[in-house]
Amino acid sequence: MLEWTNPECPFVQKHYDSSNMQSLQKAWGGKDVVWLTINSTHPRHGDYKKPEQMASLWKQKNAAPQAILMDSDGKVGRMYQARTTPHMYIVNPQGSLVYAGGIDDKRSANPADVKTAKNYVTAALTDALAGKPVTTATSSPYGCSVKY
Repeated sequence: MLEWTNPECPFVQKHYDSSNMQSLQKAWGGKDVVWLTINSTHPRHGDYKKPEQMASLWKQKNAAPQAILMDSDGKVGRMYQARTTPHMYIVNPQGSLVYAGGIDDKRSANPADVKTAKNYVTAALTDALAGKPVTTATSSPYGCSVKY
């Protein structure tokens, strides 16, 4: 599981302030899903956080990714064509991309919308771990632009 992030983005804040992202990280991490949070913000951008700042912030938010990857040169983000924060990707154990897109179908920054949203990540991981083809393999990502 690859999660593109920028803690300054209100759309990312929606999922962290509601504890949606942390719940997903903990639930799926307990099912042997490796969850990587990736920050591709360029160091010259005002939203940039140093690695120790990211680690401290995510600890304060009780986030539970297996690792936070700092992609300050944007190579990984560009390779995956990450456009927004959050932008979610699921790569199966064979290395194939099985989902790419938004976390859910509520294109808002309102934390209350999490409760009524269709969570594409949950649906895709459920399908993938059951050995089924992912029903919704792509969706339109939404959020703030990645600050390359």
